[in-house]
Amino acid sequence: MYHRIRDLREDRDLNQTQLAGILGMSQTGYSKYETGENDIPTAVLIKLARFYDTSVDYLLGETNVRKRYPGT
Repeated sequence: MYHRIRDLREDRDLNQTQLAGILGMSQTGYSKYETGENDIPTAVLIKLARFYDTSVDYLLGETNVRKRYPGT
């Protein structure tokens, strides 16, 4: 899952500091999510899915369908 959040961030041409600011956290804290050093809390997964207009399942690697579920 960690490569997916990095790839999505890079697709938006954002650096870690910018995305950390959007999430209201430090760059160091966010970096630990991308490297897998820290697990991503559910609330942050939901924020990321909404920001990237995708599903939490996609972020977690449970599906390869990047599109967000209808009605969410």
